[in-house]
Amino acid sequence: MADIATRVHNHKWKIDPIVRSLLDTDFYKLLMCQSIFRNRPDTDVTFSLINRTKTVRLADIIDEGELRQQLDHARSLRLTRGESTYLRGNTFYGKRQMFRPDFMEWFEGMQLPPYELEKKDGQYELTFHGKWPEVMLWEIPALAILVELRSRAVLERMGRFEIQVLYARAMTKLWEKIERLKQIPDLKIADFGTRRRHSFLWQDWCVQAMIEGLGDAFTGTSNCLIAMRREVEAIGTNAHELPMIYAALANDDAELAQAPYQVLADWHEEHEGNLRVILPDTFGTEGFLKRAPDWLTTWTGIRIDSGDPAAAAELAIQWWKDRGEDPREKLVIFSDGLDVAKIEELQTQFRGRVKVSFGWGTMLTNDFRGLVPDGALDPFSLVCKAVSANGRPTVKLSDNPGKSLGPAAEVERYKRVFGVGEQQYQEVIV
Repeated sequence: MADIATRVHNHKWKIDPIVRSLLDTDFYKLLMCQSIFRNRPDTDVTFSLINRTKTVRLADIIDEGELRQQLDHARSLRLTRGESTYLRGNTFYGKRQMFRPDFMEWFEGMQLPPYELEKKDGQYELTFHGKWPEVMLWEIPALAILVELRSRAVLERMGRFEIQVLYARAMTKLWEKIERLKQIPDLKIADFGTRRRHSFLWQDWCVQAMIEGLGDAFTGTSNCLIAMRREVEAIGTNAHELPMIYAALANDDAELAQAPYQVLADWHEEHEGNLRVILPDTFGTEGFLKRAPDWLTTWTGIRIDSGDPAAAAELAIQWWKDRGEDPREKLVIFSDGLDVAKIEELQTQFRGRVKVSFGWGTMLTNDFRGLVPDGALDPFSLVCKAVSANGRPTVKLSDNPGKSLGPAAEVERYKRVFGVGEQQYQEVIV
């Protein structure tokens, strides 16, 4: 196990680059990339960095030269022979050869495309343009680089013993959370914390702590590289960018209304079992379920990623009942802004009514709240989203208007098409 404090104190950029591998990404990005490579490979997209926490002025904290150095290093990465063997030969979700030979041949030669970087009003404007399969793979590395550079900037001001004490306290804090989680009956929980982790070394330590502390209750990690190295399951299905871009490509309101279901129809052709998990909140969960075709009720479950998680789970349970399905046989994955108290609450409320699982993100891999003065290492809400497809703007409505994205006129159009009424704003922490 790495001595994190010593490594942090003695950082050498070439020894400890932030992104070490093209597999240092979330598993769902690779699954989606293969689907896009098959169905929409020539779509031109733009992804942009969006800092929702305006009080964290990244351009005032992070040196531009260091940022460019880390981004350039990520562009130099290629899939290694061992990594290719892992993807080609490993079993994922019970399926061998999850990744097709044509996709693997493309991925083995893939390089992350160029980026554009500017400073504006104390923030970095980081943008990626190009074909969808290449550009989408920037999302996780870009977020990991920005968040870890912010962490390093804070830690550079600290002495060696300060750093040692900081990590001792952070380890104790996480272990106390794990001790509480151990008391929860029938818990199933995975690490979803790559995109806003404190650092790669810290995420790796967190995963090892979960393995030892939770045993079989820990189901795996979204991080492909850590999953490979620690020999645990790589976890993930699909995300909002699929319906956002499919919707942007729609030629009229009728096509727009069908876009979220076309995404899942394409997914249905490729995957089965626990990979058939619906993410319904991109344009509002209630409307999505109301209009959903009957074949979607046969899918394994639903992931809840915005709004009131209990309310969304109740909607799903009622939807299954109304369509003649037994909710007790269905999976509900909670993944939005979780920490131990909320996990305990949701498990108590839904245990026995559905199969409950949790994707624990930022509050697992980046909870340094209260450990340094002025909250300098507190987590913040940074995202990297698709903002256009073939020149058309993308939109995300979400079940929480605090997470909505897109031009105002298009947001209003989407609300009309998808029948989204009044929404309740909730504070976006991470």
